[in-house]
This record gives sequence, structure tokens and C-alpha cells, in this order.
Amino acid sequence: MIQEEHDFSRGSIPRNILSLALPMTAAQLINVLYSVVDRIYLGQLPGHLALTGLGLTMPIVSIVMGFANLCGTGGAPLCSIHRGKGEVEEAERVMGNAFTLLLLFGAVITGAFLLLKRPLLYLFGASDATYPYAEAYMTIYLLGTVLVMIGLGMNPFITSQGFGKIGMMTVGLGAIINIILDPILIFAAGMGVQGAALATVIAQGCSAAWVLGFLASQRAVLRLRLKNMALRAVRVKAIVTLGLSGFFMNLTNSLVQVVCNATLQFYGGDLYVGIMTIINSLREVFFMPVQGLTNGAQPVTGYNYGAGAYERVRTSIRFSVAVTVGYAAAFWVVAMLFPGALIRIFNQEPEVIAAGVPALRIYFCLFIPMSLQMAGQGVFVSLGRSRQAIFFSLLRKAIINAPLTVLLPIWMGTTGVFVAEAASQLIGGMSCILTMYATVYRPLGQSGSAHAEGLE
Repeated sequence: MIQEEHDFSRGSIPRNILSLALPMTAAQLINVLYSVVDRIYLGQLPGHLALTGLGLTMPIVSIVMGFANLCGTGGAPLCSIHRGKGEVEEAERVMGNAFTLLLLFGAVITGAFLLLKRPLLYLFGASDATYPYAEAYMTIYLLGTVLVMIGLGMNPFITSQGFGKIGMMTVGLGAIINIILDPILIFAAGMGVQGAALATVIAQGCSAAWVLGFLASQRAVLRLRLKNMALRAVRVKAIVTLGLSGFFMNLTNSLVQVVCNATLQFYGGDLYVGIMTIINSLREVFFMPVQGLTNGAQPVTGYNYGAGAYERVRTSIRFSVAVTVGYAAAFWVVAMLFPGALIRIFNQEPEVIAAGVPALRIYFCLFIPMSLQMAGQGVFVSLGRSRQAIFFSLLRKAIINAPLTVLLPIWMGTTGVFVAEAASQLIGGMSCILTMYATVYRPLGQSGSAHAEGLE
């Protein structure tokens, strides 16, 4: 019965994709609330320095998430493979090793960033005015890094065992606690930025406790046991190798954030760093449905590819691209017509709105090609072509975006930073989708078999 339930070679391709994509999208939207809600509340404080200070810490958050994903997205698929082979004990050893790696990475990140926080924050674009806010948030957040990483990194081991609702509850629990604590600690307790950080850490701590409680219980198919936490080189290598794709994506995102903040600080000051914080917050929220859709399509696409059902793979690709473009077009219309309303969600200072409206329009003017890159990378990942996915992520962010962010402002000022993002979206998106079409979609149509046609 279970095998039939997850047999993606049968039934409607769109229905199969949406059945996975919708819960994934919901979980990801809930997860992004952690940081976005912090920014919304801090944006209501007088001025924009608190919001700007928080934005300066975003590269740190991206790096923490990158290491959590390295262990989670690297270890969870391996557990599924071993469990499918009936190797339950080995699957539990992989999970135990991933947990130990999370603890080690968390401890190293905490110590290193606490020691280097002052030079790092100034490198990230801090000024004397914004540094106290950034330092206050970063210190508390880093002290809770291990908790954050456990919640983020171990939750995939729950969903990979088939407990999707439990995984969503993990994320939902933390988000609800964060939303409740934010106004209490920020405003009622008068803690400001420190209150936002403390709310996040407490919420993530509750998520971590929930995850560990479930994985250590008899309800779990694979249980987290102390005896399986001793590291083995072969397991560590396998986990890290498989998780590198997601890790590099987070790392390059952090790199671009650093370059953008530093450049904007140089040419525009704290105001424009704050505006970029708002724009990045909107990007996170509106990218989530695209990411949820592409992630939901991956198992369906990969399953049918493995089964030799090439025409169903093509159908999956067409559906994913069509829905992705449709959604991106809808958001593009909203961003172009109502930029001021979107900015006011985070801050209502007249100078922020005046400077933020043209910046937002430039940043999102080529959002549709960007969505095509997400769809194309999703196809590459689903077929096990992680090298292509990593390449196009590096192409857009590290090779195109970062250099243009440094060069264009020489002639265009702060506008050049936002033009650089738009240019990278166009070049990265179109090159990715066209490469996917030439190397995957078209060849699959040419090699379609009677077997594949019979499954339609």
C-alpha cells in the first residue's frame, strides 16, 4: 500500500507534484517567518537603524543555515537510501553522525564568529551608528547557534521517514512562539534588537527540543541513539558530499549579501543598507512558493526518470515551469504596481519609502527569468545533476552578481547595486533554463520510448 501511495509513475503529474509541493511550501513559508517577523517588528521602531543593524547579520544567518543544510540535506537522503535497502542500523548511524557534525559545526561557528564579530560586521557594511544594533542581535543569536542548527538540520530526518506533518509542526511550533515572544520582548520588555534575537533563539530551542524528543522516541522509524554518534570518516564524507549543493547555495547567497551591504554602505549609507534588508525580506517571502514548487517536483521528476518514463518527466518539467512563471508574473505585477505598500509592511519612514520604491522596482523587474533559474536548477537536482545546479547558482551570484555589484556603482551609485541583481537574474535565469532545455528536456523527447508512452 505504501509503495503504491508513493508510486509517482501513476496518476496525474500535476496532482503528484502539488501533493508534495503544497505542504513543503507551507513549511518553508512558516520557517521564513522567523527572520521576517523580526524585521517587521524592528521596522516599527523610530528611524531605520535597528532594521539596518538586523540586516547586517543576515550573512551570518545564511552561513548558519548553510551548515545546517549541509548535515540535514546531506544525511537525510542517505538515511532513506539505507532504509530502502533494509539497512536500518546503518541509517541510524548516518543520522547519529549527522547530529554530531551539527554539534561540532555549531560550536566552531559560535566561537569563531563571537571572536571576530566586530571586524566581520564592519566588513558586512556596519557603521558606528548601526554596529551596536547588529552586535546586540548577533551576540544573542550566536549563543543559540547550536539550538538553531539542531532544529533546522535534524528536521529533514523526520520528514524523510514519512512524517511530513510532524516536520511541519516542528517549524510551526517555533514560528508561533517567535511571533508571540517578539512584541513582548521587543516592546513590552523594552529589549529592542536583543528581544528579537532572544525570541528567535527561544523559538528555535523549542523546535530543537521537539525534534530531538521525537527522534529519540519509539514513534520514530529511525531513532537517534548515543551509540551511533561516534564519527566515521566514510559516513562523514558521504553526508558532506551530498549536502554540498545546498551549502554552496547558502554560502554564495551570504557572499552576495556581504558585497551588497558593503557597497551600499559606501555609496548610500545606512539608509540603503536598510532598504536592501527590506527587499531581501520580500525576496525570501515571495521566493518560497517557487522553491516549494520546485522541491515538490523533484521526487516526481526523479522517480519517473529512474523508471524510464521520459515523457512523464517532460510533463513534470513543463508543469513546473508553467506554474513557476505564472506565479512569478503575478508577483511581478504586484511589485511593479504597489512597491510602496510592500515597503510599508516593514517601515513607514518617508525617506525609506522614497528611496526604496525605485530600488525595489529595479531589483524585481526581471523576477520572471529568476524563477526560470529556480525551475531549471530543480530539474538538474531531481536528476542527480548537482554539478549543474551548483554551477548556475555560482554563475548568477558569485560570477555575475558580486562583480557587477562592485563595478556598476562606480558609474551608477547605489542604483548600480540593484541593476546588478536584475542583470544577474536575466543572464543566470535564461542561461540555466536554456541549458536545461538543450541538455535534458529536448534529449528526453528524442529518446522517448514506447514504455514511456504507455504510462500516459
